[in-house]
Amino acid sequence: MTLDGGAHGQRILPALFVLLWSTGFIGARLGMPHAEPMTFLALRFALTAACLAVVAAAWRAPWPPRLRDWGHLALAGLLMHGVYLGGVFIAIRLGLEAGLSALIVSLQPLLVAAAAPFLLAERIGTRRWLGLGLGMLGAALVLSGKLGHGGGAWAVVACVVALAGITFGTLYQKRHCVGHDLRTANLIQFAAAAAACWVAALLFETRAVEWTGELVFALAWLIVVLSLGAIPLLYLLLRRGDASRVSSLFFLVPPTTAMLAWPLFGEHLGPVEILGMVLALAGVVMVNREAR
Repeated sequence: MTLDGGAHGQRILPALFVLLWSTGFIGARLGMPHAEPMTFLALRFALTAACLAVVAAAWRAPWPPRLRDWGHLALAGLLMHGVYLGGVFIAIRLGLEAGLSALIVSLQPLLVAAAAPFLLAERIGTRRWLGLGLGMLGAALVLSGKLGHGGGAWAVVACVVALAGITFGTLYQKRHCVGHDLRTANLIQFAAAAAACWVAALLFETRAVEWTGELVFALAWLIVVLSLGAIPLLYLLLRRGDASRVSSLFFLVPPTTAMLAWPLFGEHLGPVEILGMVLALAGVVMVNREAR
């Protein structure tokens, strides 16, 4: 399965990924009040895996040939889905502000760039470091108006765990999981994440679910737009480019989310946020030009 559109795809796919990924706040905002974090994620991942199972069977998609490949995919899925999203959702449930949570997770491109030379033998030049720093500054400015008080130490710990999950998951995905069919590979990853989240829900949650229209819409949005749309695009970009360059796209998520939240939820968008958007975009451009 390939989504590669040549030179045209080089320009379109990163922008499409950022747009789709940035809409995740819609599903989280609508769904979280009606189900506990691990229960909500277990439902989302299990339904996503079921959709992918139908697709893989219909198109007779090839499966990874070795048991070791299945293990690599399952571990990457646990890190990038279970640990990352689980940590973020738990942190917000414990009272951590969404802005602070997003700011902590925005450190991911810097951590990936710091580890990539050692784990992936990627060269990170001065210009790329400057671009990463500029992108981080831009993301911080966009989120600065959303920062205040809320959430205790455990909420911060959960968010840091989420940061570790997306960072090491990105590196692990790039190193061990780039050569497989996206349909079956994603099925294995979401199934592993669903099982882990369900075990956590059994151990720590009541598993009560309020089946409202908002919850159904949130699940449908996150499954179709994020799990079946943005995640395969991220894996495709990692397959084709350096992990540090692809990770820099996450700096554009807070600006894009702010632009979407402005008309949808009436959230404020002032000159500081606009300046942050410009700086984040400039930083990502620097990183990608240096890479080429």
